[in-house]
Amino acid sequence: MKTNFSSLDVWKVSFDYAINIYNVASKLPAEEKYALASQLKRSASSIPANIAEGKGRNGDKEFKRFLYIARGSLEENKSHLLLAKELDYISNGDFLKIKNQAEEVGKFLNGILRAVNRKP
Repeated sequence: MKTNFSSLDVWKVSFDYAINIYNVASKLPAEEKYALASQLKRSASSIPANIAEGKGRNGDKEFKRFLYIARGSLEENKSHLLLAKELDYISNGDFLKIKNQAEEVGKFLNGILRAVNRKP
């Protein structure tokens, strides 16, 4: 039986991460609504979306490809997050909390990529 994407731990932690990014992005100044806030939300929501899409594809090769895309979206999001911090749009405390969560998401992504890459 094929596992549903929402039962994957990597999807769960990335989905929680996206929700937290949305909460942080909502605190950005109004002039950033269509710029940095939008980029933060788009790159964060792309992570669980790509995991889900890859899981729905045909086989591990496609799943792996979408996991790499998700990992790229995570790195993009971390860059936007750093920019928001450097512009003093988010507090150091919020930044550290989200940065730690991003590292956790990265570990989950790398773990599932290792598992998929080990399959014959």
